[in-house]
Amino acid sequence: MDTRLTRLLGIRLPIIQGGLAYLAYADLAAAVSNAGGLGQITAMTLPSPEALRQEIRKVRELTKHPFSVNFAIGQHGRPFEEMLSVVVEEGVGIVSVTGGNPKPFFDFLSGTSIKKLVLVAGVRQARKAEELGADAVMVVGQEGGGHLGRDDLGTVVLIPRVVEAVKIPVVASGGFYNGRGLVAALALGAEGIEMGTRFIATQECVHAHPVYKEAILKAKETDTVVIKRSLGTPARALKNPVTEKILELEGKGVGYEGLKDWISGETNRKLIHQGKWEEGFGWAGQVAGLIEDIPTVAELFERMEKEAEEVFARLKQMVR
Repeated sequence: MDTRLTRLLGIRLPIIQGGLAYLAYADLAAAVSNAGGLGQITAMTLPSPEALRQEIRKVRELTKHPFSVNFAIGQHGRPFEEMLSVVVEEGVGIVSVTGGNPKPFFDFLSGTSIKKLVLVAGVRQARKAEELGADAVMVVGQEGGGHLGRDDLGTVVLIPRVVEAVKIPVVASGGFYNGRGLVAALALGAEGIEMGTRFIATQECVHAHPVYKEAILKAKETDTVVIKRSLGTPARALKNPVTEKILELEGKGVGYEGLKDWISGETNRKLIHQGKWEEGFGWAGQVAGLIEDIPTVAELFERMEKEAEEVFARLKQMVR
């Protein structure tokens, strides 16, 4: 496929792997890049700049293709400058920013040739990212997993609105898992897609516990909930005892102090790393209800390409 996104990033297929806190490391990133997409390392859940340097070098041992480093700058309460210095020193060509104001991030990268992607959830954010110098925006609809926008806008409505509002490439995120979805995103005016939940349920996502992957396979499309609305940072996760407790506490108006232990990274890791269903929580989009297997990334991409080709052929037959 030839889109503005594939040309911008030097990739074969317009598919980006989400940042996936505590999960997106070298094995997964390299597998995605080798399969033709853009793999990403999550920086801010690594323990130190040196750990990030080692992860970058490990990716380079596993792939010769482009990859990105993701910075969730507003969600982990840590300065990003030392981590970003490693990216510059190691010559990584692409970075993405989620969960915060990208201006300080862009200021730090001023004068470099690094491509900058920004995750947004609305038209205003997309315009601001473009104004600040983003090379592309990834736009997440309310179906997505993890942190979302506050307006509950679905992907099908949000994507064309953003496409009309900016000149830079738009990447659709939220609800995508197969080749049909990729074609749909292109039809809406996007130049590609970002997927998160789908990549958790792959063999190369080695840091995701089997219990977490199995929960995604078993989930129906109604088996996710949005937590943290009361904090102004809504995020979608699998419905389980912990997220039900979080919603109960939010209903009581306990505020951040009453929620912080329940929504912490440590509680997140109890499920996604340790498989403790009763003690932790895991992010997932509504698309979990459509995921039925755990393929390799290469198998997933091969399937998506075939599905996309079938859809294009079907549409061509429908046009007279």
